Amino acid sequence: MTKEALIQKTIKRLSHLPTEKITEVLDFADCIAKKYEDDILQKGIATLTANSKTYGFLDDEEDLYTLNDLKAVYK
Repeated sequence: MTKEALIQKTIKRLSHLPTEKITEVLDFADCIAKKYEDDILQKGIATLTANSKTYGFLDDEEDLYTLNDLKAVYK
């Protein structure tokens, strides 16, 4: 079923409901839309962070310590 067909079917179904139930559906739709927007924003931030060169200088940092520097080895 296409998006437009689903919208039309939903509108048809909503037209048979009382006003207070339509308000509940609207509140639920607002909640879903907010969650969807938050997910998109969060994924965008994660992508920006992953592609950022902000901490690129750490890639060239020399190793300050090696395994030989350990005084005790735990298993």
